[in-house]
Amino acid sequence: MNTAVLTRVCVAAAGAALLMGGLTACGGGKAGTGDEGKSDGGKAAQAEQTPADAVKASYLKTVPAKFATMDMTITGSSGKPERITGTKGWYPATTAIRDQAEGKGDQILIGDDIYTHSDKPVQGKSWMKMNLNKDGKPRYRLNDDPAEYLALLLGQDKLTLVGAEQPDGVEARHFKGSFTNADLLKADEVTQVMEAANRQYLREAVKDVTSLEVDLWIGKDGYPVRVDTVRTIGAGTTTVSAKFSGYGTAQPVVAPPADQVADFDAVMKGIEESRKETERTLEEADQTLKDAGLGGLKRS
Repeated sequence: MNTAVLTRVCVAAAGAALLMGGLTACGGGKAGTGDEGKSDGGKAAQAEQTPADAVKASYLKTVPAKFATMDMTITGSSGKPERITGTKGWYPATTAIRDQAEGKGDQILIGDDIYTHSDKPVQGKSWMKMNLNKDGKPRYRLNDDPAEYLALLLGQDKLTLVGAEQPDGVEARHFKGSFTNADLLKADEVTQVMEAANRQYLREAVKDVTSLEVDLWIGKDGYPVRVDTVRTIGAGTTTVSAKFSGYGTAQPVVAPPADQVADFDAVMKGIEESRKETERTLEEADQTLKDAGLGGLKRS
């Protein structure tokens, strides 16, 4: 996984009200025709939405869903695309990667802890846990989940509506925007719908992002169905194409059972202690042979 790698919010009940009329269909209808109560009334309301309004409504609906299935293709500086499938979770940020190519095991990322499954158990345990936080300081990373993508676009007046489209046969509205680091750092300042802690986390996570290009498709049910991004950090560029579905019905991302998890640091510590013990044993054997006039051990 592009190390990606890598957190938290509740939503106001007002989110449901915002979604009742505005995200039930794609396209536009004529306002003031007396048909507002009919099936195309939603189309008229939708046509009146600004891109910022559409993103805000989608964010408020997406947040409480908590989990969605993902089909994501990531292309980093190497130019080699990597496809991952599984589940994304948000607030807190979690990822479960399954069905990886090239024989890689399943991976689960929860906060700073990453769990990797192996068909060759270590100490009788099939999962290895590694903590990515080595310096004791909080790690800020983008999670590439649908709520986060929407959060980056909250209050962004540079976002524009391209039009109604059907990516992968799903009826949706296509939005597009290109943003600088300054734009990203002020995300949600206008709408103020994110919890303060989540807004601060997002700002820390995008501090090194020089620019971000986004293509967003919001389905007629109000959920993001696809997000394509080009993210530049320094001289490196990462392209991500993500498809999401199964909002609220996807299996939650949880840590493996504790009795099936070996801790990487503990395992490595054990290996190091074993190595040192072996060295001590060899030194003792060497000295014993020397004392016996046998010349000691010959070691390279």
